[in-house]
Amino acid sequence: MAPAPIPPEEERRRKIVGINADTVTNVTSTDFPGHYPGEDHSWSLDKFSHTFQIQFHQNLLYNASFSLINLDASLANAFRRILIAEIPTLAIENVYIRANDSIIADEVLSHRLGQIPLTGPLSGLKWLEYIPRRSQALGEDSGKAMEEEREAKDNDTIVLKLQVRCDWKEGMRGKYGKPEDLYEHSNVYASDLVYEIQGRQSEHFSGENAIRPANPRILVAKIRPGDEIDMILHAVKGIGADHAKFSPVATATYRLLPSIDILRPILGDDARKFARCFPKGVIGLEEVTSEESEREGIGYEGRSGEKKAVVRDVMRDTVSRECLRHDEFRGKVKLGRIRDHFIFSVESTGQIPSDALFIESVRILRGKCRMLKGSLANIMR
Repeated sequence: MAPAPIPPEEERRRKIVGINADTVTNVTSTDFPGHYPGEDHSWSLDKFSHTFQIQFHQNLLYNASFSLINLDASLANAFRRILIAEIPTLAIENVYIRANDSIIADEVLSHRLGQIPLTGPLSGLKWLEYIPRRSQALGEDSGKAMEEEREAKDNDTIVLKLQVRCDWKEGMRGKYGKPEDLYEHSNVYASDLVYEIQGRQSEHFSGENAIRPANPRILVAKIRPGDEIDMILHAVKGIGADHAKFSPVATATYRLLPSIDILRPILGDDARKFARCFPKGVIGLEEVTSEESEREGIGYEGRSGEKKAVVRDVMRDTVSRECLRHDEFRGKVKLGRIRDHFIFSVESTGQIPSDALFIESVRILRGKCRMLKGSLANIMR
């Protein structure tokens, strides 16, 4: 016997997470085999390929917003976690200090340098090898290195130099004014980092493709005449699970698409008050047409020309529940979120374009799936 078809209204109702004045209801997914008698909810690749959708809302170089529709929360969360912690990037790991006359302590300055996002051509960054870190065992000295000393190689280490000295500008000695008017190089910026090519790196990082800070205007330190900073920096590939400085995203978040259903007409002053309960653009005001005023049973009888509240753009809603605080809207509106519609926001730190980051997260998840299939196959042998 073929499974009974699910009416569209019922299917939508099951997908809505109810947002009430004080509670959240219907939070548990029920689309799994055996929950509804006579219905087939087994996972199907063919069904998934026909129902899954991706919609881009914004695709700037380092800031992307898109929706993944008809996707399970476990997969959406897997993409988010991979974006934060498992995509390799480049960051300064070792700092060799020859001189540091700034007021910033050596270890603090080293940490500041490690937080500067470094960028270069994607093909070259992929060529660099990632050296996994070994986790510290419990009970070991917290200051002990997480990995043994190893020899730096041209295919796993990027060498940078930071050599800056502050002096008086010609004719300004002893005068008063702004530091930038009196001194040369009083501010040390990320742009002062100089990349030094090592071995085969010339094939990947020469000319315009040289390793450089993603944002050259990051302030590193301030120095005064006679002060000097002289350092050699080694940058390596790492992932956010090793250290947050390797995370390629400033933010990687998702939220569920809001749902606003107006159950009974909201007219006149109430409609204007209702619109003010939401962010601008979510609720609009339209006039009741003569055709609507002549129809019986929909609440618009004899109200032609009056303003009514309509839903314009639910994407803008923050689900503040403000409208549920007012008695005049009780029973007239129902709020919710659609459980399988995920609105992603991915903001890159400047090392890798945002859309490329998501594609890379998909590639990594596919690799994990292949590894799992291989392990299962070995178990069954």
